[in-house]
Amino acid sequence: MSPRTLYRQFTSQTELDAQYDTSRGTPAARHLERFQAESARARAELDCRLGVPYGPTRAERLDHFPAGADAPLLVFFHGGYWRARSARDFSFVARGPVSAGVSVAVVEYALCPQVSVSEIVRQCRAAVAWLHGQCHGEIHVAGHSAGGHLVGMLLATEWEADWRNVPDDVIRSACAISGLFDLAPFPYTWLQPALQLTWEEVVRLSPLHHLPQRAGPLLVSYGGRETAELRRQSDDLLAAWRAHDLPGELFAQPDADHYTAVLGLGDPESALCRAVLRQVR
Repeated sequence: MSPRTLYRQFTSQTELDAQYDTSRGTPAARHLERFQAESARARAELDCRLGVPYGPTRAERLDHFPAGADAPLLVFFHGGYWRARSARDFSFVARGPVSAGVSVAVVEYALCPQVSVSEIVRQCRAAVAWLHGQCHGEIHVAGHSAGGHLVGMLLATEWEADWRNVPDDVIRSACAISGLFDLAPFPYTWLQPALQLTWEEVVRLSPLHHLPQRAGPLLVSYGGRETAELRRQSDDLLAAWRAHDLPGELFAQPDADHYTAVLGLGDPESALCRAVLRQVR
């Protein structure tokens, strides 16, 4: 008797963990130390307002790096598999856009298992709705890893139906770096005790299955040194996006891993930062 398939061709948690554990085969701790050091330097050198509340709960805060009163705004959502990391670990992403006259907001949100992934999505939608009421420039979004998933959910949001005074075109462009767009494998992985995903959430919160009718351009990127499954998640989203007649393109990073794929946002001269800025402009 052949073993039961859990997800796609995978038949065991061991197989899935090998694909989705981003710390395997890469110096994750060293990368995170670099994120934190570069972020501390960005906060010291850039104009910033830290811990700005966008909602009523303690976690609903963001760090704002302004570039001018009417500047476009890039809203960034951090990764950490919905259960780790913080906005302060990713302040470095502001350096590239701010140097080009684009303001940046790095969004904090509550983490699993203290809250559900559904609640994290709600908080991130609340952040965009609040920023729409506060800023005078166009809003663009970007995210890394779990933050890429959150970008996908923001693009799937029916803003006018569900959020008062927020237009459907509130997000003018998006960038998803090493994102996670089909949640079906995660109940079978080591992450499930923290995520506690229900199957209803898996269906409702998988951006791959909830594409908008209209959207601005989407830039999808990932590292060539990431696992086959992580690369496939992004490829499948982009293929579905294009099949839906939505504007999207792939930005390849053949030499990057899951962690270094996001570093380019902190470098105004990097090809990734230039590609994101082209969308914003």
